[in-house]
Amino acid sequence: MFLSARRARWGARLERTLPWPERRAALRSWRRTRPFWAGLLLLLGGAELLLVPLSPLTVLVSLGLGGLAALGIGLALMAAGIFLWCTPAAHHYVSINALILSVLSFAATNLGGFLVGMGLGIAGSAMGFGWTPVRDAAEAGADTAAGDRDRTDPAPARRGTGSKALAVGLPLALFAAVGGPAQKADATGIPAPPAPPTVRTTLFAPQGFTLAGVTEIPAANGPLKVMVLKMKAASLTDYRLLTHDGTGPQLGLNADSLHLNGEVVLYLTKFSGCLEGVLCLTFTPDTLPVPPVVPPFVFMTDVEAEQAQVTSDLIVADGLRLQAGGRT
Repeated sequence: MFLSARRARWGARLERTLPWPERRAALRSWRRTRPFWAGLLLLLGGAELLLVPLSPLTVLVSLGLGGLAALGIGLALMAAGIFLWCTPAAHHYVSINALILSVLSFAATNLGGFLVGMGLGIAGSAMGFGWTPVRDAAEAGADTAAGDRDRTDPAPARRGTGSKALAVGLPLALFAAVGGPAQKADATGIPAPPAPPTVRTTLFAPQGFTLAGVTEIPAANGPLKVMVLKMKAASLTDYRLLTHDGTGPQLGLNADSLHLNGEVVLYLTKFSGCLEGVLCLTFTPDTLPVPPVVPPFVFMTDVEAEQAQVTSDLIVADGLRLQAGGRT
């Protein structure tokens, strides 16, 4: 009670001291009807990602497209902050996309603005996702008169801060769902070829794409360290596979499209491509992004991978062609 009374006195004193009381009241009323602080944190995080490549630092960590990635992700986070202010009803959708971009910024450019921009983006996304609208006074009075609200419950919160559990749990759930690079994945037990074949495709569109981790699988020359990618299904356009065994003629397998369905698992020693056709990245078992985040709706273009093994319940190929020694 003492702290509440003291806070009330300070608030009254500030109201009398600060100028423009009508404008401040209008701003306060506007701010309480939207996730204002979440949008502000996203704007600050995006601005920090934009400014880091322009800073006079002598050493910058540049992964992927470096400055271009910082420009794209920074502008996207700032746009997400503005969307939270202008369209608060879409705060769930905007916050989830902003969270994914914030985490991807670690691997895409300068360690997420040396963790500052990434941290601001994650915090703003979590606050935006957990925000709830302010209850209108007339609506609250009607609910009370109808007996819908228990009289023993505390009064409705004045600010739309939302559930703290949602705000804290959203980034934690994302990290827990995708795992980490040190996580071990089960191997198939089937020996891999001595030299993994090269796979190229112009479009790789997975469903439920997750990075399971790193493991070792048996190969002709001993254990082979591979990345493990798991998904429900995947579609590959202009599929091209070329072997590198060295013990016989070079074999090629081409298809206009390839569809994998049901518990698809890829074992790769190298994976490169352009995320959403914009951000080009290369991953190996020793250089995975930390944390390894792959959204479920992502697609990649101009993909090239070294594929040690692949398992799937069903494989459907359109326009399948086999080449041996340069002949189809």
